[in-house]
Amino acid sequence: MNTPISKNKSLYFFIALLTIALHVKANDSIAIIPKPLAMQVHDGHFVLNNSTAISTASSETDVNQSIQWFIDKIATSTGYHLLNKRTNKNAISLLLNKQADASLRDEGYTLKVTSSMVTITANKPAGLFYGLQTVLQLLPASVESVTAVQNVKWAMPCVDIKDLPRFGWRGLMLDVSRHFFTKPEVEEYLDKMARYKYNTLHLHLADDQGWRIEIKSLPELTKVGAWRVQRTGRWGTFMSAFAGEAATDGGFYTQEDMKEIIKYAQDRFITILPEIDVPAHSLALIAAYPNLSCTQLPYSVNAGGKGYERNDNVLCIGNDSTFTMLDQIFTEIAALFPNPYIHIGGD
Repeated sequence: MNTPISKNKSLYFFIALLTIALHVKANDSIAIIPKPLAMQVHDGHFVLNNSTAISTASSETDVNQSIQWFIDKIATSTGYHLLNKRTNKNAISLLLNKQADASLRDEGYTLKVTSSMVTITANKPAGLFYGLQTVLQLLPASVESVTAVQNVKWAMPCVDIKDLPRFGWRGLMLDVSRHFFTKPEVEEYLDKMARYKYNTLHLHLADDQGWRIEIKSLPELTKVGAWRVQRTGRWGTFMSAFAGEAATDGGFYTQEDMKEIIKYAQDRFITILPEIDVPAHSLALIAAYPNLSCTQLPYSVNAGGKGYERNDNVLCIGNDSTFTMLDQIFTEIAALFPNPYIHIGGD
C-alpha cells in the first residue's frame, strides 16, 4: 500500500524525469552543424531587427572584417543594415579575451544569447567568426537566401553555447583538374565551407585531365595543358582526340585570380593547400612539354578516353629536365600560396 510520502517521492521523480526529457528535447530541436561541445537552452528569444547593432572593442583587422562580412550577409537576406556601434541592448557583441581561456584554444568560442544581447567571446578572431556562423544557424533558415525575404521574424532562441573544434585540420578537397570550376564557383564553395567551420581547402590543381594554375615561366602549361577536347557521357568510354580537333573544354586560374581566391579564403579563416600531382597523373604537364616523359611521344590532355590506363602519364625521373621544370613550378607555387605545405600527390 502506497503511503503519502512514497506517492510524493514518485511524483517528484516523475517531474524530474519530465524536466530532463523536455530539456533534452529543447536541445535536440536546435540543429547546429557541427554540433557544439555544450549547449543549454533557455526561455525566450533574441529578435534581430533593423535597429540591431553589432560591435567589438577589438581593433584587430580580422575581427572588424568579420563584422562587416556579417553585416553584408544579414543585409542580403533580411534587408536590414545592422549598425556598427557599441551598445548594451539589442546588440551583438564580439569580445576577445584579454587573458586567454585555455579551454577554448585558438578556434573555440562561447556564445550567450539573451532576449536583449548576443555575446560571442573567443581567444582569437577565428573563434569570433565561427561564433557568427552559429548565430546564422540559430536564425531562421531563410537567412541563407540570396535575396531579401519578407514577413520573417528573425528570432533566435536564448542559449548558452561553448564550442571548439575536435580537429585542428578540417578540410575538403576540390578537384578542379578533372572538372574546372570558375573563380566565382570556388568562392561559393569557400562560403559553404565557412558555414560549417572548415578551415582547409585542398585544391587539386593538376592531373591528367587539366593544368589549372598559371606558371609564368612555363606558358605552355596553361596554353596547352589547361584544355582538352570536349566529351560528354560516361567517363572512361570517350573517344580520344581526333587529329586537328580543337581542345575547348577547360580553363585555368591566373596568378592574380588565385591571389583573390586565397584572400577570399583567408577572410573566412580558410587556408588553401595547393596540390600539383606528380610524378604520375602528369599527362596535362606532358602534353604541354612532351620531353618530360620517358617515351617523349606527343599526347593530348586526357578527356576520359578508352586508352586512359595506357597513357604515358608519368614524368621521367631519369631526365634532368624533369627536375629543372619541377623546380620552376614549385618555386612559383611556393611564392603564390602562404600555406607552408604543398601537396605533390606522390603516386
